[in-house]
Amino acid sequence: MKTKLYSIKWIVAIAFLALSGCSDDFVYVDSPDENSETYFNTPEEYDLALVGAYDLLQSTYLNVMLGEIASDNTLAGGESATDVPGIQEIDDMEHTPVNQQLRDIWSWMFAGVNRANYILEFQDKIDFEGKNEIIAQARFLRAYYYFELVKWFGDVPLAVDRRIQFGEQFNIPRTPKSEVYALIEEDLIFASANLPATQAQEGRITSGAAQALLGKAYLYQNKFAEAATAFEPVINGPYSLVEDYNSIFEPEGENNSESIFEVQYTDKEGAGFGCLQCSEGNVAVGFNGIRNYSGPVFESGFSFNVPVQEVVDVFTEDDIRKDVAILDIEAWAAETGATYAEGYEHTGYYNRKYIARQGDLNTGDANLTNPNNYRAIRLADVLLMAAEANYKKASSDEEKARQYLNRVRERAGLEEVSLSGSSLLNQIYEDRRLELVGEGHRFFDLVRTGRAAEEIDGFQTGKHELFPIPAIEIELAGNIWEQNPGY
Repeated sequence: MKTKLYSIKWIVAIAFLALSGCSDDFVYVDSPDENSETYFNTPEEYDLALVGAYDLLQSTYLNVMLGEIASDNTLAGGESATDVPGIQEIDDMEHTPVNQQLRDIWSWMFAGVNRANYILEFQDKIDFEGKNEIIAQARFLRAYYYFELVKWFGDVPLAVDRRIQFGEQFNIPRTPKSEVYALIEEDLIFASANLPATQAQEGRITSGAAQALLGKAYLYQNKFAEAATAFEPVINGPYSLVEDYNSIFEPEGENNSESIFEVQYTDKEGAGFGCLQCSEGNVAVGFNGIRNYSGPVFESGFSFNVPVQEVVDVFTEDDIRKDVAILDIEAWAAETGATYAEGYEHTGYYNRKYIARQGDLNTGDANLTNPNNYRAIRLADVLLMAAEANYKKASSDEEKARQYLNRVRERAGLEEVSLSGSSLLNQIYEDRRLELVGEGHRFFDLVRTGRAAEEIDGFQTGKHELFPIPAIEIELAGNIWEQNPGY
């Protein structure tokens, strides 16, 4: 059984932290029972607080699932057209500022920011060996959560090295995303310089993870030369593409040679639908699962996030990634005798990367405590981003772009390409889609490259590049924030 990096038990032990993400606002209040300033007196207390900052990574299951559903890769699915209305709205590009799932992403990501800032607020209280590494991990986590926030919402309130306390939301404006990105860059540059290349405990952040996220942040800002430079030490680092592609998303494939950063999940400590972010398991796995399934290999789930025929058809027959990414449930049932129920918007396909397998241990609700890690940053992902960055930078390097693209294609069992110009770029885009289908990147890739209106039904240019700020958050901030355009 895997060692658990994150635990919510410690929050009970030091209740004054009170950053659960369950409150009615994105700001959090210290418990009156204890004073935060009396904490951070030992290295162990810093590390416990850091574990709490890691813990909110597990709630990003929702970001991943909705990043697919909002794109042209999948449909919402579920039991019916009214099953989790917020998910159905995002699928149909009909979401509004009262969408519960968008509010969850807002509040959970700000909970993560606040937990990281809690450590950084007291980073100078004591000195001890290894403190710089703890601070570097906290700064990576702050960057990670803020990166999610600017991806989804654009300009957001910015807090640096301090928590946003109750009442302060009335005086904190939305900060231009360019300034938020500047902090993200600073945090990741610091983290990459102060973290080791490898960690003894799986799931802990490394210099490679910081460097990869830095390159991605540059790419999202169209800083292509900077992105290409940032990706190089990752590509030339201790990572290698997994030879057996079939193993990557299986239990034995967790934290493999290709994994640069993984969100660690465990089967322990079940949660309920009233507090999904309290789960230590990957909730998306249960949501993605086969409805009322009985048969070998897999377990049942709620049939959300179902791949569409169009993305299945993009795969060629000799592409070994197809059968890893897509489960053709009708063919599987005919082959094995398995039975299942058709859910809403049944396409005949499931996201095979993230559906439950038999043998996954679950001590709570099997649909909420699945131990399947999220492979947040893989080497193949970095190679394809680097290919794009090298092609698009001012001094375009098509040879390197082809080299990185072909490394991914060769592992997929495909022939190398000798394309150039726009044909090369389009092939990078296509292989990025096929390599990463089901992993939550597609919507944001389409948006940042200006292709979303062409590919996503209902997408309105000038509106849907961002999601709406939750209306309740604007109200709780005294209506000082303007809503995103179109909402």
